[in-house]
Amino acid sequence: MVDIMREIERKYETTDDGTTSGGLPELAGVAGIAQVRDQGAVTLDATYYDTPGQRLAADGITLRRRTGGDDAGWHLKLPVGPDVRDEIRAPLSDTLPAHLAGLVRSRVRGTGLVPLVHLLSERNVRHLVDSDGTLLAELSADQVTARRLAPVPGDPVSWTEVEVELAEGGDPALLDALEPHLTDAGLRRADLPSKLARALAETAPREGGHKLEKKSRKKSGGKSGKTSGEKSGQKSGKKDAGKETAEATAGDIVLDYVRRQITTIVTLDPAVRLDTYDSVHRMRVATRRLRSAFRSYRKVLDRTVTDPIGAELKWLAAELGIDRDREVLTARIGERLSEVPVELRLGPVAARLQIWSHARRTGSRDRLIGVLDGERHLALLDTLDALLADPPLRPAAARPAAEVIRKAVLRDYERLADRLEPVLDAPSGPDRDVVLHEARKDAKRARYAAEAARPALGAPAKAFAGLMTEVQELLGDHQDSVVAREALRELAIQAHAAGESTFTLGLLHGREEARAADRERELPGLWAEVSRREHRAALEP
Repeated sequence: MVDIMREIERKYETTDDGTTSGGLPELAGVAGIAQVRDQGAVTLDATYYDTPGQRLAADGITLRRRTGGDDAGWHLKLPVGPDVRDEIRAPLSDTLPAHLAGLVRSRVRGTGLVPLVHLLSERNVRHLVDSDGTLLAELSADQVTARRLAPVPGDPVSWTEVEVELAEGGDPALLDALEPHLTDAGLRRADLPSKLARALAETAPREGGHKLEKKSRKKSGGKSGKTSGEKSGQKSGKKDAGKETAEATAGDIVLDYVRRQITTIVTLDPAVRLDTYDSVHRMRVATRRLRSAFRSYRKVLDRTVTDPIGAELKWLAAELGIDRDREVLTARIGERLSEVPVELRLGPVAARLQIWSHARRTGSRDRLIGVLDGERHLALLDTLDALLADPPLRPAAARPAAEVIRKAVLRDYERLADRLEPVLDAPSGPDRDVVLHEARKDAKRARYAAEAARPALGAPAKAFAGLMTEVQELLGDHQDSVVAREALRELAIQAHAAGESTFTLGLLHGREEARAADRERELPGLWAEVSRREHRAALEP
């Protein structure tokens, strides 16, 4: 079982001369702290590992082997948000444990890890406890000596650092309450989020024979704790078009969107391995968004390059979806079953559903880890890196963003309309179901195109994406009903063969059929709203 600790802490630096105005402040009586207990001193000896190109450090990840203290061993820290990281630990050993190696594989790939920095910390620890003696936070003062090991050994550097780390389940408001007392004592929030980040900055190659100024260190992370996905503009899609995008080209907008999806795929890899809630779904969505962008913005990115990548993304999405699709379907049928009155539940329907579901599980957890560790997936990640390093831009990429992006969104809308409108009044049946399923994919593609367009087109793109989402969800519910009815028929055949009642399964089948009919009746009205001229006009010049 993987040992994961949620670490919430703030780091502080001393003044430039390495001192505070009067030592650490007296914190007893502050924010519920009844007593400060001295825990003595400990020596921590750590070696940090990374790729030669420092891929882990670039994403705010640290991997170390440390001795000393009560948690000697291997520690992998993954950024979660400002002041927050998840620490995965493993017992002390000479070589990196396999499960930790797996968690960094999406960054390391085939390059290997090297010892990057050696850190020696003389740590004085104080426990901040409440009136019941319950630990609220740990206050540590570290005298740090760091020496770069790669690419060549360097001279050691030293500094003093103070950390305040919340106890498990602690209230982050305590950090806010303590901060003014620490700053009054001459401390300031650290510019960089980790000791490793500071060590790398302090031992960076000199420019013109002079060490880089301290203020330049803020450029490599600062105290925000943001991941590389956030630094690359992960939230930019939420902004309306403004001054900062007024001069953007179509290539700028599309590549920013592509970069965010690639960052998401790489960043979620450890979460998928740790089976973090919704991580598989979010990675799968990122692969779909990326593949959709390649198709929607084919005037910007050369499809002779992106089509093969899209095929690999389709493969990865399928591998990610093996278990999820089954789980979603089982949950849907289970929810419908819970709505049936007890007197109408004849036979062991719930047990039959669980047997059916588990019989089709593919040992997918191990299979999925194997996919993520496999050469095909790692080659895909390398290919995505190469795409960003040398994007296959077409001439339209250099044109003003709004002009090119708008046409792409409207082109996807017309594709959806051409498929959907001929079957709006067609009779129900398998042929119509197939067309509606394809229309759902088209609606999703138009939605993703509009989401990517928001930095260029602003609020109209946001509104249009919302309408496409409504169409996608309605058609998705219809398709889920089609799939559920197929599953219920299969369940009924199995139940009948086992001598069980199939009444309830037939009832559920009928309810799903009625639900699909409801969606079909709602569709013309929703589409009439979508296709009103003013919605499309908002996207036009």
